[in-house]
Amino acid sequence: MNHGIVAVDKPVGISSAKVVARVKRHFNVKKVGHTGTLDPFATGLMLCGINKGTRISRFLLGGPKQYRATLCLGVTTDTLDCTGQVENRADPSLLARITRQQVEETVSSFVGRQLQHPPIYSALKHNGQPLYKLARQGKAVQKPPREIEIFSISMVNVEMPYVTIDVHSSAGTYIRSLAQDIGEKLGCGAHLTALRRTYSCGFSVDRAIPLSDLESMDREEALLRIVPMAEVLSFMPGFEADGDMLRKIGCGQNISLEKRIAPPTDPGAPFVKIIGPDGALAAVVEYDFEADKYNYCCVFID
Repeated sequence: MNHGIVAVDKPVGISSAKVVARVKRHFNVKKVGHTGTLDPFATGLMLCGINKGTRISRFLLGGPKQYRATLCLGVTTDTLDCTGQVENRADPSLLARITRQQVEETVSSFVGRQLQHPPIYSALKHNGQPLYKLARQGKAVQKPPREIEIFSISMVNVEMPYVTIDVHSSAGTYIRSLAQDIGEKLGCGAHLTALRRTYSCGFSVDRAIPLSDLESMDREEALLRIVPMAEVLSFMPGFEADGDMLRKIGCGQNISLEKRIAPPTDPGAPFVKIIGPDGALAAVVEYDFEADKYNYCCVFID
């Protein structure tokens, strides 16, 4: 059985859930998941976990991401993007006075750590209900701001009222909210008209396969596009176990791993992957700095 991650280039117009359903149907497997939602109007990189690959999603969700986004200045919508209802239009004379330099300076001012309000139309939940469902019922809930970080923003093109930017940000950043904040700082308002995820968790969209191309492959050819789990976790330090240790892991026996694996030096990166002689991922362990020992997070040996 094949386990790992498939990098899919999501097309415009379908939900992330539908992408997962189509990948699951094409591979004819029981489990498929993803490591981050894209709105239906957005395109680009979606990492889909196949079989046991769904169990390493937790190690990918917090990784940085990159996007190419196009903003429309002068128009605000209730959803902060092109799918919503227009709430306000700026006076054309106001837009005419905004220079490219002003746009560039405003955009660059958002680099760094900051607090950001999640959109009221989002998949975040309140009392078990997604915010977008509550908003559609006229019960909009504004969640408290959360700390995010914009590592870099670069201008790609300005053809007023449209501004295209490349954004490198921490997980949890809403580019729709960023568009709104840029518009507010410029004094004209803005909303997001296009979004493409170009990078996530060590994967570039250049490595992704368009969903339609994947579905046109026969199953055996498609299986070759699955990236093995150990390779997906290339950012994680590894330890190669021998056959005896693998047998003990597979039987669930407690092993004093701290006697064999040096403790991580970074408390923010406590995970170590254990691989077998064949290079396959056998388990992921987490170091408990207080107890000075390793604990199993996931075991992948049947």
